Amino acid sequence: MPRPAHNSTNPPDRSRICTEQRNSQSINLHQLDAAQCVQLIQNEDQAVFKAMQTARQDLTQLIKAIEPGFVKGGRVIYIGAGTSGRLGVLDASEAPPTFQVPPDRIIGIIAGGDPALRASSEGLEDDPDGAIDQLTTLKLTQNDAVIGIAAGGTTPFVLGALKHAASLSSTPVTALITCSNIAKPEGVGHLVVLPTGPEVLTGSTRMKAATATKLALNTISTTLMIRSGKVYENLMVDLRATNDKLTDRAGRIIMTLTGLGRAEALELLNHAQGQVKVAILMHKNNTGYDHAVQILSCCEGRLDRALDSTD
Repeated sequence: MPRPAHNSTNPPDRSRICTEQRNSQSINLHQLDAAQCVQLIQNEDQAVFKAMQTARQDLTQLIKAIEPGFVKGGRVIYIGAGTSGRLGVLDASEAPPTFQVPPDRIIGIIAGGDPALRASSEGLEDDPDGAIDQLTTLKLTQNDAVIGIAAGGTTPFVLGALKHAASLSSTPVTALITCSNIAKPEGVGHLVVLPTGPEVLTGSTRMKAATATKLALNTISTTLMIRSGKVYENLMVDLRATNDKLTDRAGRIIMTLTGLGRAEALELLNHAQGQVKVAILMHKNNTGYDHAVQILSCCEGRLDRALDSTD
């Protein structure tokens, strides 16, 4: 027998949400062989790129709203549950080694905390107050941005966090990234909809919805880093050379921008204490480490301005 509803209350009916609906192209999914499954999934994945194009203007407006505060030292805080939360934490964790930013500049908050990165804790997503303690600890300011991530756009953990952030006297930028066409919820300043449509496997938003969300987060964080001077030409000149792969990449960046050979570039990187921009300025000015650091500091860490100042 089915269990009676607990305390006579049933969960909200989410059948109207696009990501919960059935995909007409995959009704016979259980009958497909491996090749047919691959073809169908790849066909459906084309919707991801169309969704990104649809959201281009809204993504642009969100980044423009975040940029002034971020350049001043503000933070980006991602909030999500389940797959959405994991994607936020992933994007946040990749920023320090790629762009040499402190780990507290881009922060991922997931319902259930770090254990939820490996083990399911989806039950915690139903608490609208679940993220408030963490947000309070962060002491949000108007230079910060709080970005909720929810494929269906209804996650209480996310919506409650955004409502709380919007209620603060020093109101940060607030945004919701979702894959469903919903009305803008309370507390959401920017709504970014990635309309990926119903999933091949009904409700499995780790598929198209998650792929589109990852692309959106890549776009947000990378563009903010570009705009704040962490990139020169198309090179990650602020990367942190923490392993062999990144040291090799740093050396090749120095080679590209200075014309030095590999051995000389790596030696220069060592003298620059692993800092690519400093190494380039040391070579450009034929100067020492301290002077190169001083030039960069005067130019707010931007290599383009530092190079212009030494011409």
